[in-house]
Amino acid sequence: MPKTITKPWDAAEHLNTEEDMAAYLEAALEEGDPALISAALGDIAKAKGMSQIARDAGLGRESLYKALAPSGNPEFATIMKVVSALGLQLHASPAGARTGTLRTIA
Repeated sequence: MPKTITKPWDAAEHLNTEEDMAAYLEAALEEGDPALISAALGDIAKAKGMSQIARDAGLGRESLYKALAPSGNPEFATIMKVVSALGLQLHASPAGARTGTLRTIA
């Protein structure tokens, strides 16, 4: 029987539109796990091009990889720079309130 060749699943390969990216980050924010939020930002940055996002955020590419790595612990200022460079916004809503809709910010 031939061996099945697999490769690790990469979320960045499936984030094709701005809406996909915003929904992915929104889901991570709803979970409330800082490591998950950081990982989601890393996946989105990878999908958009890590080097360009690092430049737009005013960070070194290696610094961005390190900050968004699973073992990273980025400062909130870094998170905000990355979110802005990605063309996204964070938003707040009352706990327990799920709208089920995604608002697009132009």
